[in-house]
Amino acid sequence: MAETRDRRDKRTAAAGTPRGKKPAKTGGAGGLSRRGVLAGLGGAAALTAAPGFVRYSQAQSSAPIKIGFQVHRTGIGAAYGRWYDRTTQAAVKLINEAGGINGRPVEIVAEDDGTDPKRGSEVVEKFATQHGCDIAFGTLFSHVVIGSAPRAGELKIPYFVVSEGHHVASGMLNRYTLQPGITDVKSQVIAMAPWISQNLGKKVTMIFPDFAFGHNHRDFFTEAIAAQGGEVIERIAIPPTESNFFKYFPRIPRETEVLYHVMVGPGVLTFVKEMGEFYGSNRPEIFGFIDSLEAVAIDNPGLEFLDGTYFWEGMPRHAQADQTAYDKFYREAVGVNARGASVDDPKDISTYAHMFGCWETLYIVKKGMEACDYKGPESRAALIEAVEAMSDMPAGMAHPQGAKLFNGKTHQVFGHQHISAVRGSDLVTVHTTSIEDGLYPDEVDYTTQSL
Repeated sequence: MAETRDRRDKRTAAAGTPRGKKPAKTGGAGGLSRRGVLAGLGGAAALTAAPGFVRYSQAQSSAPIKIGFQVHRTGIGAAYGRWYDRTTQAAVKLINEAGGINGRPVEIVAEDDGTDPKRGSEVVEKFATQHGCDIAFGTLFSHVVIGSAPRAGELKIPYFVVSEGHHVASGMLNRYTLQPGITDVKSQVIAMAPWISQNLGKKVTMIFPDFAFGHNHRDFFTEAIAAQGGEVIERIAIPPTESNFFKYFPRIPRETEVLYHVMVGPGVLTFVKEMGEFYGSNRPEIFGFIDSLEAVAIDNPGLEFLDGTYFWEGMPRHAQADQTAYDKFYREAVGVNARGASVDDPKDISTYAHMFGCWETLYIVKKGMEACDYKGPESRAALIEAVEAMSDMPAGMAHPQGAKLFNGKTHQVFGHQHISAVRGSDLVTVHTTSIEDGLYPDEVDYTTQSL
């Protein structure tokens, strides 16, 4: 089976997607001092501005900039919420050590949304009306984003989500909702479908969670694999709170060449173990999203059957042989070791493929606030316009996952995707897509909506 490592970074854009310059190359893991890093992160980073970008100038304030952190402390997103919190706190600590934003300290105001849409909307309202937050930030699970975004739009509070769902770029939300720090499912599957069809097979059975995020996978991968001459021959939707999975596996057709799985929630380890018990050594090729094992060690007993299977990873959990200086610094700042576990507890596995989005989004907020000379809630519209004006986001300490391209019209960022092979107890990156691989035509232009 061919295993390639594509390191291209083509900058040709799909229809309606902004065209950007080639980002600076990432370096090796050495040669960085903390003082140098803080100096680099402290200044206002240059923005590639779209035509018509306006700078705003208002009176300076010493009051903290308050960021309302909508965090999944409880519910099916709790494991993600804990690591989103840890990443957020690490990034804010660095931002404050480097002088804050416009000379003002950043304060995180956290509220648990219970991974629940109704509660999520209530949390956004609390940020705006009770806590006096400047923005809302951090939401992951798509049904919570969809339930919360309308209230953010009504209250005119910028809502920066770290979710992956296509709901932002599809146009179903509003101008006050942005996803500038993590790619969406549609981009991810478009980028990876060619590799899957060329290396694993063309007859695919999909297993996915039965809510918006899983439906994105179902719909967009079905289209993407068909474009490669493949076919999804069965789609198995599983409630995200399910704890017994054996009853679903008999639905997998015998002619399946590739089993595509993506699961979320507290039952993910049970799901993967039961899949292995069902198949034994006689299995099709398996391609999964690391969501099915986020916060779970790859060498957990009972997962040996995963050897030789493949995973999507937004950011490789295990430090690779060509680890960048940015990845090394980020790991150290968040307190994660080379295996993606907490340095304080090797059994505490991070949600490494997703949580970088919190770090990167916070630095985008910082750039936007500095670009528009943000003063307070009266500057919220200016902040939205400043972020919409961004395009190229070069790899660096603010973007340790890699270079990205932001589309101000759709409020969605595009970046690299990673396919990792399980080799014993290691996750080894065997293919990295280009940014171009995941581009698609615009479905909305939020800049035409009023602020």
